[in-house]
Amino acid sequence: MKRYNVAVVGATGMVGSKFLQVLSERNLPVDNYYLYASAKSAGKQIDFMGKKHTVIELKKENIVDKKIDFALFSAGGGTSRDFAPIFAEHGTVVIDNSSQWRTNPDVPLVVPEVNAAEAKKHHGIIANPNCSTIQAMLPVKALYDAFGIKRIVYSTYQAVSGAGVAGYNDLVNQAKEGETRKFPYPIFGNVIPQIDVFLPNGYTKEEEKMMFETKKILNDYDIKVTATTVRVPVRHGHSESINIEFKKPCTLEGIKEALSSMKGLVVVDDPANGKYPMPIYAEDKDEVFVGRIRLDETVDSGCNIWVVADNIRKGAATNAVQIMEYLMNEDNK
Repeated sequence: MKRYNVAVVGATGMVGSKFLQVLSERNLPVDNYYLYASAKSAGKQIDFMGKKHTVIELKKENIVDKKIDFALFSAGGGTSRDFAPIFAEHGTVVIDNSSQWRTNPDVPLVVPEVNAAEAKKHHGIIANPNCSTIQAMLPVKALYDAFGIKRIVYSTYQAVSGAGVAGYNDLVNQAKEGETRKFPYPIFGNVIPQIDVFLPNGYTKEEEKMMFETKKILNDYDIKVTATTVRVPVRHGHSESINIEFKKPCTLEGIKEALSSMKGLVVVDDPANGKYPMPIYAEDKDEVFVGRIRLDETVDSGCNIWVVADNIRKGAATNAVQIMEYLMNEDNK
């Protein structure tokens, strides 16, 4: 079996730390890990995989002197713009967690359970979708294959950790001190119907991401998709209410059967006993959870579902590691 060298770029951040946790839990054929971060964190020692790793400053001369097969990026769009091409030019496959490359038609946008084979079409860079898109794609793809889809309406309830360490700290600090630094308004005891900046059409950039990424991942630009994304005072785990109108007739039993057959998707739907997905139960899990499954009686064929996942784990780190693992397995066939 071929063995690999892997870099983690942004290793000291929230998603970078989760990368390290997920990697440590998997038996991957890796000989060497290289942990990169900014000059501010360079030289820091991180205990990982049973030994101490020294954080390397992210600069060109520290990239080109190593033979790195894969680089997992979570260091922001600007860093990805500047450094992903340098890695790619030197034979590294970059799997990037920022929004920098997602709209590029030459860069695959991949959720492994949905369109893993697209990853093989890369030209050195693969994009990890938005966290809220990733978890939606598992149930949406299952239902798309079963019934076809005309229209999707997303309403999200997104945890503060989606805004990074600063967002997480805002909720914790405001509960203690009443002060926010990351968000424009208090988040403790409040919800904020804005994630990212507003665009001229009144949607936010986060909403635009979900709408575009859904179409690109499904390779169907005729689907009508709309979204409202909201920040809620939850530490970890995004929740989504998804309304879907189908092309073909559906039954409740058929919907549940389709959802149950999707790898990585767990159905938790027992309303008689008050059982449904909640972010508190999804924390630090790789699976996506779906429940509150019911027909939409206002259309000829459609449904409402409730979808929950850990936004830092499956919504970021795990999805990227799964892409890398898929490519390793394909390489070793």
